[in-house]
Amino acid sequence: MNFKQAIVCGLLALPVVAAVGSAKAEIILPGASLSVSCANGGNYILQSGPVAAPGEIVTARLYLTPDRAVPMRLIPMGDGYRYAGRGIWLDGIRDQALLYRSKYQPTACVIARN
Repeated sequence: MNFKQAIVCGLLALPVVAAVGSAKAEIILPGASLSVSCANGGNYILQSGPVAAPGEIVTARLYLTPDRAVPMRLIPMGDGYRYAGRGIWLDGIRDQALLYRSKYQPTACVIARN
C-alpha cells in the first residue's frame, strides 16, 4: 500500500471512528451544572461557562453558597482533571474528586450531573 492509498483509507475510516467515539462521549452544554457532594456534608454547584467546542468545559464557576461563586479554570491532568480557582481547587477522575479548600486538607467528593 502506497502513501496515497493510506491517506484515502484513513479519510474514509475517519467518519466511522468519529461516530463510534461520539456515541460514548457525554456532551455538556454551556451553562450546564454539575453537583459536587462532599463527605463533609457540603453540596456545591459547578456551573460551566462558555466553551470553544461542544463537550469541553474550559471555564466554570463553583458556587460555595447560593450567592458566592469562585471562577474556575480547567487544567487537564494525565488521567483526570483539575479545576483551579483562587485558593480552591478540585482534582478528580470521572465522578470521584477531592476538593481542596486549604492546601493539605482535601475533602472527598462525588460529582453528578444535575
